[in-house]
This record gives sequence, structure tokens and C-alpha cells, in this order.
Amino acid sequence: MAANSGELLSRIATGDGHGENSSYFDGWKAYDMNPFDLHHNRDGVIQMGLAENQLSLDLLEEWSLNHPEASICTAQGASQFRRIANFQDYHGLPEFREAMAKFMGQVRGGKVTFDADRVVMCGGATGAQDTLAFCLADPGDAYLVPTPYYPAFDRDCCWRSGVKLLPIECHSSNGFALTREALVSAYDGARSQGIRVKGILITNPSNPLGTIMGRATLAMLAEFATERRVHLISDEIYAGSVFAKPDFVSIAEVVERDVPGCDRDLVHIAYSLSKDFGLPGFRVGIIYSYNDAVVACARKMSSFGLVSSQTQYFLAKMLSDHEFMARFLAESKRRLAARHDRFTSGLREVGIGCLHGNAGLFSWMDLRGMLREKTPEAELELWRVIIHKVKLNVSPGTSFHCDEPGWFRVCHANMDDATMEVALDRIRCFVRKHHHQQQQQKAKAKLWAARGPLHLSLPRRGGAAASHLALSSPLALLSPQSPMVHAS
Repeated sequence: MAANSGELLSRIATGDGHGENSSYFDGWKAYDMNPFDLHHNRDGVIQMGLAENQLSLDLLEEWSLNHPEASICTAQGASQFRRIANFQDYHGLPEFREAMAKFMGQVRGGKVTFDADRVVMCGGATGAQDTLAFCLADPGDAYLVPTPYYPAFDRDCCWRSGVKLLPIECHSSNGFALTREALVSAYDGARSQGIRVKGILITNPSNPLGTIMGRATLAMLAEFATERRVHLISDEIYAGSVFAKPDFVSIAEVVERDVPGCDRDLVHIAYSLSKDFGLPGFRVGIIYSYNDAVVACARKMSSFGLVSSQTQYFLAKMLSDHEFMARFLAESKRRLAARHDRFTSGLREVGIGCLHGNAGLFSWMDLRGMLREKTPEAELELWRVIIHKVKLNVSPGTSFHCDEPGWFRVCHANMDDATMEVALDRIRCFVRKHHHQQQQQKAKAKLWAARGPLHLSLPRRGGAAASHLALSSPLALLSPQSPMVHAS
């Protein structure tokens, strides 16, 4: 008799730590089953749950065509084929690490410089976070994370390392800004439960909020990390996708200029070319750490997910073209701003607002007014309607650990203009229909209220006399199976 899979495989392999049971990934499955196509399947599900930047890929394609020497598979670049195709150690190509360090400084407006010897490559930002968790914490240790936060952090930081993520509760009353009071509360709460806090994980700019963290908040975090001897991990994967004021401030700039007493050994940056560049398929993730021991350990770990040397070679050429990179970053921000403005203004036409944002590839949409009640269950109920009836894959706030039901992340940079207009039309049509139904229900309720108490004359059994039954509400006449909508 064959043993069951639970006996054959590891607990990690058979567990659900990957997090695919989240509504965040359920929406992707609905899209995969019936993907929208502008010309061949206009009734399909539009993918608005994927934070991908497809707005400026034409610029990268054009550069690639104009620089065939950047590929070792062309006549112009074939002279480098043997060198690049040969074994590369896990330090990576020197020219790539140098180009990446300079590009990271360019993205941050030249306000900070990065040391190429501290650049460690990983298989995307997912690999970077997994590697950092391996280096910084033991199973059962915890990171504190401001809410709402990227759902896949539950996979990236926890699945293999066994790290826990504990929320720092943030609220819409101040735009979900992180406060020291909330940070201290989360830290003290963890300690009171006997949980060892090893780090604070932030995403700046924020996913899903599309906002940036201010200099004062970053300085507070750096000071807190130094005081409590915990690591500070800043995921800056959207650093080059800030399209409006205020300007982005990197934790690198803060620890070098604003917090001279900060223990830099506790500060680490995760970066990637997946978002700012729109190249998630290249699987280029970066760890930049001020801690020598972390750099050494992460570099050894990168042997499990090193970036292809052919990819490194190509990107080293592109990133070193500083004039092109300046044009690309400027044009990408312009296009992101235009897309963001068009989408949010389209929502405002039907009274739907979004959190004011200036970064990222998405908007944090406020549908609290459309909830049946202010509960997570009602949010998921609305989300299922949006997925299956409106046919838009948007991500519910509960999947981002938001404790205020009714917020949804909507990605709008992963599609062309025509598809976005279809998505906007679907949202507006849905909202108008919802508002119309609400008005009808209110009108019915008002009509019943205006008629006053209802009296029914019912004959007694066996006699002609009648009794009068006064009912306090006309709705009491409705059976549980009545097709009439109950007014709220």
C-alpha cells in the first residue's frame, strides 16, 4: 500500500504556508479560467490584481533593437558568448553589480550612492525577502509590518524561514500613516506574548496604498530599530515609480543624513527591476545591506537563485546607458501619472474615491459605502460579485490584512488604454446600478412609512364577526422566502 503524501513529503511541502488559499490568489484563478481579450473575449475577466508595469515596455524594446551588442546571441555580441556562458560564481558579473549600484542611485535622484560590493542578487524580490528572512531570523521570530501590506509577504518571509508577521495597525483616519504609538503597541504586544521581534518590514512606496513614507517617519523607524536592536528592512521595489510630489526618500538617505546615530548594521534594502522597469520575467532581485555578515551570508544563499549571466550582461549594458535611463524614468513617471489620473477621475464620475496616492501601479479604491454591512464577510461578498458578475479581478483589503472592510487594490498599469476604458465602464455601470437599487429600496421604504399602520380584517372561524389585527410594520407580512427586497 502506498504511503500518503503527508508521510512522504516535508511539513513545509504539504502545508499551506505558500498562501494560495488567500482571496488575493483566488482572483487570479478566476482570471486564468476566463481571461479578457479586447478582440477575442470581451466578456472575460480583466486582470486588475497584478501589479505589473506595461506602460513603457516599448522604450525598452526600442533600446534592445538599437543595441544588438547587448545580447550574446547576436552577431554584434557573439564575441562575449564564451565568457558569459561559462560558469559565474554567486558574486555575479562585476559590471552588472556596478551598473545596478549606479542605477539605484540614479532612481533616488543622486541623493545617495550605493557600493557595488554590497549588491547581492536574488531571484526577484521574492527571493530577496526569503533570503533576508533566512539571514536575520530564526523560526518563530517575528517581523512587525504596517497594515495594509503586500499579501505575498506571508509567503516570501514565512513559508521557508518560519518567521511570523505581526501587524502594526494603521487606519484610514490619517491616511494609513504609521505612527510611533502604533509601532510601540505592536512591539510591546509581541513581547508580552513571549515572541522575539527581530525586525520591522516596510514597503516604501507602499503596496497597496500607493503612498510614500515621509522622512520623519523613516527617521523614527531607524531610531526605534537602533534603540530596540531590531532589523529594519525597507522594500523599495517601487522607488522609481513615484510620479508626483512629494519626492521619494530612501532609507539609505535617512540613515546617512538624518540619523547619524543609527546602527547601520541593522538596515537592509530590497529592490528589483520587476516594477520600475516592468521586467518581472527577468527575475532580478537585489539585497543591499549595510551589514557585512548579512552580505556574506546572502551572497552564499544567492547560489540557490542566481540571476542568469546572460540577463546580467544585457542589463549591465542597458543600465550603464545613463542618458537612456534618465529618459526612460522620466517618461515612465509621466505615463504612470497620466494613467493614474485617468483612472481615478473616471471613478470620481460615479462618486467612488481612492486614497490620495503618488506612487506605484495601482489605486487603493474605497467601496465602503457599497458594503451591506461593515464586516470582512460583507467585503468578500462584494468582492465575489465584482469577480463573477462585473468580471474584474480586484484584490480585497482583507487579503492585505486591512482591518477596515471596503478597501480594494486596483491595478491599472498592466493593460493598454482601451482595456482600461472597458474596466472603467464596467465599474461605473456596476456602481450606477447599485445606486439605483439603493434609491428604489429607499423609495419603497418611504412609501410604506407614509401609509402608516396597516389593519387587516380577518373573519373568525365559524362566524361573521371580524377581528382587526394591527401590524406595526408592513414588512412583518413578508415570509422569509418573499422575493421583495427588505429595506434596510
